[in-house]
Amino acid sequence: MTIRVIIVDDQAMVRAGFAALLNAQPDIDVVGDAADGAQALEVTGRTHPDVVLMDVRMPVMDGLEAARRLLDPAVPGAHRPKVLMLTTFDVDDYVYEALRAGASGFLLKDAPPADLIAAVRVVAAGEALLAPSVTRRLIEDFARTRPARRHDPKVRLNGLTPRETEVLALIARGLSNQEIAADLVLAEQTVKTHIGRILAKLDLRDRAQAVVLAYESGLVTPGQ
Repeated sequence: MTIRVIIVDDQAMVRAGFAALLNAQPDIDVVGDAADGAQALEVTGRTHPDVVLMDVRMPVMDGLEAARRLLDPAVPGAHRPKVLMLTTFDVDDYVYEALRAGASGFLLKDAPPADLIAAVRVVAAGEALLAPSVTRRLIEDFARTRPARRHDPKVRLNGLTPRETEVLALIARGLSNQEIAADLVLAEQTVKTHIGRILAKLDLRDRAQAVVLAYESGLVTPGQ
């Protein structure tokens, strides 16, 4: 199946470069681009992409606001693509808010081309992607310095079984499905089943939001 992508960045050369790279892949098709968040909403509504590569800082409407609007669960019947935020900086306050909005993760703009291609495939498959060099630092700093905004997250976790709670804690610590399976002595497919149930019970889009909720709820604490 071909992955439909749009590229949102205020620099034309960046859009052209990313488009050339992605269009060269047999399973990826760049179906549009936009220079700001407002254009991104229009192009997304017209092209229904699977993945939106979204720059964080843009004029007119920034990537954060665009991600919020694209992923707003309150809009019935809306097409909701996976959103992968692109940033120039290791630590960007917008990244936290993007994860809250439902973005599937972020990638540094100076990442190697192979990483960008892999990122599109990972997010399209429903996985979360956070740049390995900054994932834990971002989430732990977020949990340490910013108050939770969700309503009673501990109550939400009460719906999980003990095993699902264990799996969520390991997700928050950055373990892959294979590592979780080894840690809990489970089949990898069983781990995937647990993760699917966790996301469904907690009404989360993907692992990125699961990580944030695990820290906000106190299930996992910074430095643990």
